[in-house]
Amino acid sequence: MRVGHVHRIRGIGGSERHLLTLLPALAEHGVDPVLVGLDDPAWDPEPFYDELGVPSIRIPAPRDLDPLLAARLGRALHSLRPDLVHTHLVHADVYGAVAAGRAPLVSTKHNDDRFRLGAFRYVERALTRRASRVIAITEALRRFNVDRVGLPADKVTTIPYGLDEPPAAWAATDLELPEGPIVLAVARLVAQKGNDVAVRAMAGLDATLVVLGEGPERSHLERLASELGVRLLLPGRVGDVASVLRRADVLVHPARWEGFGLALLEAMLAGLPVVATRVSSIPEIVVDGETGLLVPADDPSALRAALVRVLDDPADYGAAGRARARAKFSVERMARRTVGVYEAAG
Repeated sequence: MRVGHVHRIRGIGGSERHLLTLLPALAEHGVDPVLVGLDDPAWDPEPFYDELGVPSIRIPAPRDLDPLLAARLGRALHSLRPDLVHTHLVHADVYGAVAAGRAPLVSTKHNDDRFRLGAFRYVERALTRRASRVIAITEALRRFNVDRVGLPADKVTTIPYGLDEPPAAWAATDLELPEGPIVLAVARLVAQKGNDVAVRAMAGLDATLVVLGEGPERSHLERLASELGVRLLLPGRVGDVASVLRRADVLVHPARWEGFGLALLEAMLAGLPVVATRVSSIPEIVVDGETGLLVPADDPSALRAALVRVLDDPADYGAAGRARARAKFSVERMARRTVGVYEAAG
């Protein structure tokens, strides 16, 4: 079975890291996966393709709205002649639904973005009428799409991300970290991820907050840290996340909403305690009091107290997290269940 995966490529974020794991695993299960990348030149997609490991077709996609993109994607898919088209995220969903022709269509929903609750929910419903099956990456996301967006429950299946090891390095990382405790976040610098709450929570703590990621909130976070006297390091994206995970003392993930939070799983596989918010899918991954601590969103005081507790006594959170990640979120389980969806859709 040849499957064309369509995704807009903007570097290596959570959904891109998912594809770097999923596509080779599907190949081991008899699927012939080909990535059709909609490349955003404002970002750097090259590291993603360097690590991909399966065939790809690349299409420039510099604009969010581009009537000609559907035609270019349609020609690429026609040349590929896939048995099934699998789209990821909103750009691929919209253009892929038009370009897939008669091929069965599967869509993976990766995030509970709030814009999906507005007028766009009607677009989502129309796209889902075209799709044979929809994959939600957590049960919370499945409920979001069924109960709040209005997608038909009989089409939506939950298949969590799978990961067996901390992320492999895609480039060397020469990052000098200061002495003392390191509180690490791996997240884009956007409001959704709650990095501003982490900065506020760090006020008065004798530790350094390191946030691996890029985004429009960089200058705001730097100003806030300066005002509060917080030691903050923003190195951007790094090629070897695992090396930083090994140096950190705790992963903090204060998201306001979250589709999955692959950084949580990566930290757990690295044996790192997790402090995160009790929102969206996070309680499906982090067990409060067992693999880490969960706190309310937008509550710097609660987040600070949880960080202090873990820094003072990490207990067995790291070992328990590693065991849970390996038992519940394996690559084999993810690939096998995805193939089952393809068979049902075809």
